[in-house]
Parts: sequence; C-alpha cells; structure tokens
Amino acid sequence: MEERIEHALSLFKSGYNCAQAVVAAYADIYGFTPEQAFRMASSFGGGIGRMRETCGAACGLFMLAGLQTGATDGADREGKAANYALVQQLAEEFRKRNGSINCGELLGLKPATPVSATPEERTEQYYIKRPCAKMVEEAARIWGEYLENHSIHKSV
Repeated sequence: MEERIEHALSLFKSGYNCAQAVVAAYADIYGFTPEQAFRMASSFGGGIGRMRETCGAACGLFMLAGLQTGATDGADREGKAANYALVQQLAEEFRKRNGSINCGELLGLKPATPVSATPEERTEQYYIKRPCAKMVEEAARIWGEYLENHSIHKSV
C-alpha cells in the first residue's frame, strides 16, 4: 500500500491533478492503463473542473469505489445502495481525517472566491501553500486500507 501512496504523491507532484493521481495509483487493479486513468479522472481536479466543489482527491477515491463496487445493471437497486453506502463511508473517513470533502474549504477559500479554469503553475510555492498533496496521500491511504480490510490484495 505504501508504494501506491507514494506513487499517487509522485504523480501529483509531477503535474497530474489530485483525482488523476489517486485513480492512477490503483488503476491497474481494475484493468486500466495510466492513460485511461488520467483521462477518466481529468475533469475532477480542483474540486471538479477547478470549481472548488468536492475535493478531487476525494472524487478519485469515489471513482475507485465505483470501479470496485459500482452497479452495472440499471435495475440493480441493491448494488447501487451498496456502492452509495461505501461512498458515504469513504466520504466520512475523508472528512474525519481532513475536516471536509469540499475543495474550497480545504484550501481555506472564501465563498466568493472567483472560479477560473486556468490551473495554477506547479511551483515549489504551490506545493507549500496547498494541502493538496496531503489530500492525495489520505485518499490513496483510505483506499489502500479499504482493500486491505476487505482482503482485496491484488498487488496492493
């Protein structure tokens, strides 16, 4: 698990967004290539499209939950309920460890902060002033713990 967490952090620090880093660190378990994982998760960085809503690292965690337990039959109410319950559990654990699942709150932004589609340049200062690397680490750790606790070891 520690290798996957370090991989997620390395991906984030090399320029991938928080959601991409979390999903790509575990994508091989679900048969996805890194490129597929990066594309699948690309819209969720910055609190979903940089709108500062749900934290991208948490979104990555929730995407992994869908890959693990998501219903594949539209009429499968029990399957949907099981997946939603897992997402709610993961969200609660993320909140407990980080105080929120909202990107803007985690960044300490005021509600009226303008939204921009342009990502910030990844400089040393960027990483110092933002808690994003910690969010990536926590999301990757929560997923690793979930897999370990459910005896799902596929190279974890």
